[in-house]
Amino acid sequence: MTESPSTTFSSSALRTISMEAAAVSALSERIGEDFERACRLLLACRGRVIVTGMGKSGHIARKIAATLASTGTPAHFVHPGEASHGDMGMITGEDAVIALSNSGEVGEVLTLLPLLKRLGTSIIAMTGNPDSTLARAADAHLDTGVETEACPLDLAPTSSTTTALVMGDALAIALLEERGFTAEDFAFSHPGGTLGKKLLLKVGDVMQTGDAVPRVTASTTLSRALLEISSKGLGMTTVTDEQDRLAGIFTDGDLRRTLDRQVDINTTPMSELMTTGAKTATPGMLAAEALHIMEENEITSLVVVDDSGDTCGVIHLMHLLHAGIA
Repeated sequence: MTESPSTTFSSSALRTISMEAAAVSALSERIGEDFERACRLLLACRGRVIVTGMGKSGHIARKIAATLASTGTPAHFVHPGEASHGDMGMITGEDAVIALSNSGEVGEVLTLLPLLKRLGTSIIAMTGNPDSTLARAADAHLDTGVETEACPLDLAPTSSTTTALVMGDALAIALLEERGFTAEDFAFSHPGGTLGKKLLLKVGDVMQTGDAVPRVTASTTLSRALLEISSKGLGMTTVTDEQDRLAGIFTDGDLRRTLDRQVDINTTPMSELMTTGAKTATPGMLAAEALHIMEENEITSLVVVDDSGDTCGVIHLMHLLHAGIA
C-alpha cells in the first residue's frame, strides 16, 4: 500500500480522536432522569449487578462490570449467549442487569428479556436507539448513540463503544461517590502489586523506629548533632524537648545554611539552628499520603508523631522507594 498525499496515519488518528471526543462530549446532554433512575436502581440492588452484551458491546460490558466491582458495586459479566444455555442460573431476582447493545435489537440479549421480567430483575439498557426493543423494555435507558462511527465505513464499532464505556464509568463513579467509597475500600479489592502497596501500606509499616531514629535535644551542640546525623544515615535529625516531644528538625539543608553563617559547631546549641514547624506524619497515615506531603513540600523525610505528640519514628523517601511506593 502507498500513502496518498492527502491521507496520513497522523491525520487519520486525529480525525478518529476528534470524532470520538465529540461523541463523548454529546453524552453530557443525556444525563438526566433516566441516569438518576439507573443509579437508584443499582443502589437499591440487594444482589449483584449483571452486565451483559454481545460482540464488541460484550467487551465493553466486561470492562464496566470490572470497574463497578472494583469501586464498591458488586458486579460480574454474563455472556448473553451462554445465559441461554445454562448461565441464566447466575442471575437472581435480587440482581440488576445492565444490558448493552448499540442497536438494541441483538437477538441473544432480547431472548433474555422475558426471563429477566419473570424474575423481576431491574433492567438498565444502554443502547444507541431509544426506540429499540431493549430500550422500551428496560426500567431505565441510557442513550449512548452516536451520529457516525469513527470508522470511515461507519461499520466498525468505535465511537459507539467509546460512549458506552464512558457511560459505564459515569455510572460507576456516581455510585462510588454516593456510597462514600474510600481509598481504603478501593485497596481492599486491589491488594496485589504496586497499586495495592500504595493503598494498603501505612507509615507505621515502613518508618524507622527506636534507636534507628536520629534524635538530639535542643541543648545538643551542632558538633554532636552532626555525629548523630552521620551515624543514622537519614540526612537529618529530630530535635526533642525534655518530654520527648518534637521541638524541631535539623537537616542537610539546614547544615549548609548554618555553615554560611560560620557558627562555632562546638558551642552552638540546636535550639538556635533547628527548623521548627516541621511537616509530620502519623503511624496510621497511608504511606502514599506521606509521599504526597514530601513531594508537595520538596522534602525527603517526615518525623512521625503519635496522638500525644511524642516522636515515634521517621519515614524517609528511601523507605518508600524500597517499599515500592515512590
